[in-house]
Amino acid sequence: MSSHPKRYTVTAALPYTNGPIHIGHLAGVYIPADIYTRYLRAKGRSVAFICGSDEHGVAISLKAKKEGKTPQEIIDHFDGVIRASFEEFGIAFDNYSRTSRAVHYETAQEIFKILDSKGVFELNASEQLYDEAAQQFLADRFVTGTCPICQHPEAYGDQCESCGSSLNATELIAPKSTISGGKPSLKTTKHWYLPLDRYQDFIQKWILEGHKNDWKPNVYGQVKSWVDNGLQARAVTRDLDWGIPVPVEGGENKVLYVWFDAPIGYISSTKEWAAAQGIDWEPFWKSDDTQLVHFIGKDNIVFHCIIFPVILHATGDYILPENVPANEFLNLEGQKISTSKNWAVWLHEYLDDFPDQQDVLRYVLTANAPETKDNDFTWSEFQARNNSELVAIYGNFVNRVMVLTQKYYKGSVPPAQNLSDEDQAVLSAIKSFPGKLEKSLESYRFREASQELMQLARLGNKYLADAEPWKRIKTQPEQVEGILYSALQICAALAVLSEPFLPFTAKKLKSLLQLNPNLNWDDLAVSAVLIPSGHQIAAPELLFKKIEDEQIEAQRLKLQPQEKPENIAHETPLAAKKPDISFEQFEKMDFRVGTILSAEKVRKTNKLMQFSITLGEETRTIISGVAEHYSPEALVGKKVTVLTNLAARKIKGVESQGMLLLGENKDGKLIFVGPEDAHASSGSIIA
Repeated sequence: MSSHPKRYTVTAALPYTNGPIHIGHLAGVYIPADIYTRYLRAKGRSVAFICGSDEHGVAISLKAKKEGKTPQEIIDHFDGVIRASFEEFGIAFDNYSRTSRAVHYETAQEIFKILDSKGVFELNASEQLYDEAAQQFLADRFVTGTCPICQHPEAYGDQCESCGSSLNATELIAPKSTISGGKPSLKTTKHWYLPLDRYQDFIQKWILEGHKNDWKPNVYGQVKSWVDNGLQARAVTRDLDWGIPVPVEGGENKVLYVWFDAPIGYISSTKEWAAAQGIDWEPFWKSDDTQLVHFIGKDNIVFHCIIFPVILHATGDYILPENVPANEFLNLEGQKISTSKNWAVWLHEYLDDFPDQQDVLRYVLTANAPETKDNDFTWSEFQARNNSELVAIYGNFVNRVMVLTQKYYKGSVPPAQNLSDEDQAVLSAIKSFPGKLEKSLESYRFREASQELMQLARLGNKYLADAEPWKRIKTQPEQVEGILYSALQICAALAVLSEPFLPFTAKKLKSLLQLNPNLNWDDLAVSAVLIPSGHQIAAPELLFKKIEDEQIEAQRLKLQPQEKPENIAHETPLAAKKPDISFEQFEKMDFRVGTILSAEKVRKTNKLMQFSITLGEETRTIISGVAEHYSPEALVGKKVTVLTNLAARKIKGVESQGMLLLGENKDGKLIFVGPEDAHASSGSIIA
């Protein structure tokens, strides 16, 4: 493969829709994938950045049963939460699909039938673990036991996370069901198997010989471990009622195993995107001049480096990944992230708690990325990197340059005819940075690349501190012209090179500098002028703001391990009784029947919904935090109770004229307190 293929297909692991996104997902997959694709676009390369929601599997069906919902309700809710979080965080997918869509069903079934027609599968009857209490076969992840290889007592039925070995559930010592806690029995069932053992030589030659020198050691090492232990056949079908039906005779009451159908979601998402663009999808998956790259986490290496490549190879038409730059795990405050115990930093909550500070989290997670070993996120490091690097180095440099330019030259870029040797050295140094970043990015060393970017800001800060234009302005004004001209070239370079890492900052800085929109990444290495003399820049604005101790302490307090309604079913304790009020106080409240005319989510929030509500003779706008519990379309026409004489207040820039009465049920779901009579007239007084 040439270093510059005609096109790139870049995939990010499909997030599983039984919970929201947390920082472990971001650090492991989505931020590095987004940096890489933004970089490729900056270089003018053709890219398809593909992802989508993974919506099948036993975990979703079990969650639905526990919560008294349908699987569709579960996936619809979390797809909405995840999709909105990614959008607000700035992950720039070309297409974000869903494995519940028809295009995916068709694609997954088609690939299954191709492999079946070629005689790839083995149809075997086998004894599988069965939970008598739950009356169902157990998926591998719902069996735990002692690893037969390293004796780790909490290995899963498909993998031991302690030694990394690939397992079958029946190999576990003293297995137990995670559903009932009981000892599972063995029961005979018939399934289609993918004979990975037949493809061991293929994996050996393709990865262990062909990619020995260019794949990350943690990825290569895991693949080698599995190959050395001998690959085993794996079932590609399951006895479940939630998933894609097996499309051949004998497949009744069976579905495609989620690990088989989920990676195919990359292909179906590409099909969906290409159809919307009016282009052919096949070159992105079947052409030798396409480079395929999978961004995944540590726990998905086996699927993307062995199982999915075998599937692609066995069809005979598809290309194989050029690289699978998987990251390791990110811990939180010294402990493993646990979604069930709420030991996590959730993306949607971060976006609410730190509005307009997406780039801070992007930078910190990149600077501390678990690229070759597990790493730890701490709130103290988050605060320190923001305050001492983004604010004190990057932001401080840009702000000082812009303030001085406004003060001395009314925002006009000064002339460049009086450049000193120091100025020339700085301008020459700028040209070296694109190459430095490219070297790191092309090798998937994103942490290293982020620090090279910060070195450019450090260079600017040191240059300005050493030159001291504020001291020279009275005695050497011509030298100050050269200093600020050169400093503004650094600012322009930062604006361009920051885009993959700090997209919101880059956009703002480009706007402040009024940069030529045609200025691109490659210009920086060759052009002597990035922002010309006489060019007018805007008034300075701060790029970053200091994060205070109180904000950090509030986040630490949220990290008390607890059961989380988004992730497991449980009963929420009733809230403590509030202090008594007098009848006179209650009598002042004006409750009326309202009818919802329209509803829509408030932009850049995950919880808020904006309603237009008729009270008979008037219509009001009311903001309420129900977006995580209801879809807007489901609420139109609903009768609600409105507290009409609550003083109006602005929420996210919108004036909310009243309050909707809501309660919380035992499952933590918000429920509307409405009039008993569903036909009550809008505006009726509720006494």
